[in-house]
Amino acid sequence: MNKNTIHIPILLNEIKESIITNKDGIYVDATLGFGGHSNMILDNISDKARLIGIDRDLEAIEASRNRLEKYGERFCAVHGNYKSIEGYLSERGISLVDGILADLGISSYQIDTPQRGFSYNKDAPLDMRMNQKDKLSAYDVVNTYTQQEIQKIIKVYGEEKFSRQIANKIVEYRQTKPVETTFELVELIKSAIPAPARRKGGNPAKRTFQAIRIHVNEELEELRETIETMIKLLKSGGRLCVITFHSLEDRIVKQVMREFEDPCTCPKDIPYCVCGKESLGKAYPRKGIIPSQKEIEENSRSKSARLRVFVRK
Repeated sequence: MNKNTIHIPILLNEIKESIITNKDGIYVDATLGFGGHSNMILDNISDKARLIGIDRDLEAIEASRNRLEKYGERFCAVHGNYKSIEGYLSERGISLVDGILADLGISSYQIDTPQRGFSYNKDAPLDMRMNQKDKLSAYDVVNTYTQQEIQKIIKVYGEEKFSRQIANKIVEYRQTKPVETTFELVELIKSAIPAPARRKGGNPAKRTFQAIRIHVNEELEELRETIETMIKLLKSGGRLCVITFHSLEDRIVKQVMREFEDPCTCPKDIPYCVCGKESLGKAYPRKGIIPSQKEIEENSRSKSARLRVFVRK
């Protein structure tokens, strides 16, 4: 199967309308993936423009380079973590950009590739590393962390109310043998959750898999600081577009954007601002942009997506 056709970019038209303000500008796709969003951006900017794509997944970097090589020097792929975006731009003599896109979701390719161990619907070795050069895997978390550590991860990152029961089942099971595969973990989760709760809300393993994946890849670590950095890297009129897929990351993105829009820390009962903190721009629309019903019908994985946009003053 052609990797370029595997991942369907989400909210493509909405991103197009939101991010491109200068056809001769410099843009960053901070989560390059397989190049779907980058391909669209490059198609809609001039030959003078540049796009830098960043991704921690080497397979994604290789595939996107092949897909986007037709754009020549206008496109540059960087293997790394978007947390280091400022450094990657500085290395290329860039201080400010016209637009940044960050799609915080896991790619369809990663989910659909069994050996990556992301999916609770496919049996595979426990892994879940976005960058396969990283040391920590889901196997390590499930088999070496304490009951208290596992419970905290599942509760905080998965918002799972049966986190204690699931952690207990995992620790009890691994006393006999390691938890080696995704299906082994799924069965342990199912056995820990009461039958009535298993019958609603989708696959009962969804929240636990999300939690372990977030922890393994440090997805929420420094997210606040990274969004702040991205906003500061925008030129006047530049735009940051962030696609979120669950409440934890969306809450962080929304809070940062609102704080940069209205940074005043003065008490509400005084008549004018004395703290001197000035707005850096505006977030819009207030509740974000969600996929159309047509897109959800064509791509069910877009259902939980939300696009938030910040426009720099």
